[in-house]
Amino acid sequence: METVWFWAVAYMLVMYVILDGYDLGTGIIHHYVAKTDLERRTVLRTIAPVWDGNEVWLIAAGGTLFFAFPVLYASSFSGFYLPLIIVLWLLMLRGLGIELRHQIDHPMWKSFWDATFMLGSLLLAVFFGAALGNVVRGVPLQKDGYFFEPLWTTFTVVPESGILDWFTVLMATVSLSTLTAHGANWVAMKTNGDMQARARTASRKAWMGVVITSIGAGIATSVIRPGIWDNFIHFPLGFLLPLLGLLGIIGMIYFNMTGQDVRAFVSSSVFIAGMLGATAFGLYPVLLPASTNPAYSLTVHNAAAKPYALNVGLHWWIIGVLLALGYGTYLHIAFRGKVAAPVAEEGY
Repeated sequence: METVWFWAVAYMLVMYVILDGYDLGTGIIHHYVAKTDLERRTVLRTIAPVWDGNEVWLIAAGGTLFFAFPVLYASSFSGFYLPLIIVLWLLMLRGLGIELRHQIDHPMWKSFWDATFMLGSLLLAVFFGAALGNVVRGVPLQKDGYFFEPLWTTFTVVPESGILDWFTVLMATVSLSTLTAHGANWVAMKTNGDMQARARTASRKAWMGVVITSIGAGIATSVIRPGIWDNFIHFPLGFLLPLLGLLGIIGMIYFNMTGQDVRAFVSSSVFIAGMLGATAFGLYPVLLPASTNPAYSLTVHNAAAKPYALNVGLHWWIIGVLLALGYGTYLHIAFRGKVAAPVAEEGY
């Protein structure tokens, strides 16, 4: 049952990165794609109906973590207290940037919230990538299951590393380039004309970064945590996950070059799912590796709730996920297709 919950949490995080990932990517390329106020309002309209619903997956993943792996929840939320607070502020500022820019019709007001939206989206992509890097690299867990990390120490990978070092920064660049390409594919899919052309160009530039940084991250991960390949060696079917990621990046490049925006967006989603799935597969059964002593690592066995709670909770989790999937699917179907430029009296 612990394994089922491990993959349940992984599934919810993958859904969050795919769905809110294109929201973040839209914010990152906001100033590049949209040159006028009307164009910026149009870009915002591509995500306006869905961005807050997409964030439900992050909240649900945190709630699932609290329920299924309470030890991991307590340890990680205390050890990552500083970056989590930063992420919380960035999420709020990004939401304010979307909702407040159209409240006052003044160029300075709109420019301030546009910059807030862009900066919040960019930094969230960076912090989420660094967070994944910390999970892969390991954190200085103590025997009691707790740890504390400063924002940075020496920028080298040592047992007492900070949140930021050269490896986690490298993972942050993977996240930044991936979500930029993902958001650019979304905007290209939802717009026409000059904005669509600029979005395709942004995607083309970003996927070059995705290829370079992903290769670098793969090599660095093999050096820092060579054991991440053990599960693939014992269960070769697991290689389907990185293969899926490889097909995703190839598809994204090909469909972007041929102007097939819907397929390019699906391909970037496949790339995200494949690479995150491969990371989870490689780490299993470890939830949070210990850089101090491998024996202190939190796993699905020593961090899980009691079997009775896991069994009962699974029924309610399935109901909740089906509701979230149904609501999200309805929103994306209801607002499918190209986005029209707003008229003067409309919001965004």
